[in-house]
Amino acid sequence: MSTETLNSAADLRAFLHGLPGVDQVGAEERAARLASRSIKTTAKAAAIDLAISMVDLTTLEGADTAGKVRALCAKAARPDPSDASVPKVAAVCVYSDMVEVAVTSLAGTGIGVASVATAFPSGRAPLEAKLADTRAAVAAGAAEIDMVIDRGAFLAGDYGKVFEEIVAVKDACGSAHLKVILETGELATLDHVRRASWLAMRAGADFIKTSTGKISPAATLPVTLVMLEAVRDYRTATGRQVGVKPAGGIRTTKDAIKYLVLVNETAGPDWLTPDWFRLGASSVLNDLLMQRRKLATGVYSGPDYFTLD
Repeated sequence: MSTETLNSAADLRAFLHGLPGVDQVGAEERAARLASRSIKTTAKAAAIDLAISMVDLTTLEGADTAGKVRALCAKAARPDPSDASVPKVAAVCVYSDMVEVAVTSLAGTGIGVASVATAFPSGRAPLEAKLADTRAAVAAGAAEIDMVIDRGAFLAGDYGKVFEEIVAVKDACGSAHLKVILETGELATLDHVRRASWLAMRAGADFIKTSTGKISPAATLPVTLVMLEAVRDYRTATGRQVGVKPAGGIRTTKDAIKYLVLVNETAGPDWLTPDWFRLGASSVLNDLLMQRRKLATGVYSGPDYFTLD
């Protein structure tokens, strides 16, 4: 489905402000209730493997080097060098200048390279610079682009500007998938999260993503619940399915499994695949590997057993 056509910014505002309000207390209670569910051993083993396959293994630091990116790619393809049964991750996410290194390192693995773009993490740059950043990443081989919305424009009510920027970046992506980062920690309310989710989807997002991971709070269960409700309702309304990616603050196997339960119970099992749900993280992979080995051997290996990210 192509980007939706809107007659005017006024139409977009009317639509977004016509969305049902979010019951914040209810959303928090539902997320907490789902997070409290216990997972039995057999189901836990399957959930761990599913979570590993959904990880976007990420390094987004100013001190990133080609060597660090190559090491991360090796881990993405073979998370546990001693156990070939461990699934590979969904993608490796890097800055645009490291895309070529990652693409070369991952050749033949089937693992995609995602690149943050559009003046990540602030989004404070002219549109021309954001589009150039996007095109450079795609030209280097990125299969996915993670863009940030202009939160200042969104919070000022300039929805039209945000919409048109997403449309333009989507066009610059060509065949690459577009993940739109809402930076929900700066949106303040769940009503804003719902509106931003629908705005991004109507502008052509393939995924909606919670956070850059650079501010706190990053991903939370109530925020992700609202986003999952949005993609579910959007598919019902339009027939187009959009993915969800919580990112930042997901560090343990317990955290990851809570998100999988949330997906299953809110959007439904159609989203329980790396094609439609991702976990933006790096440290969580080590904990998933440790818990996986403990289930298989009964022995807790400890963090030193696996490479640090």
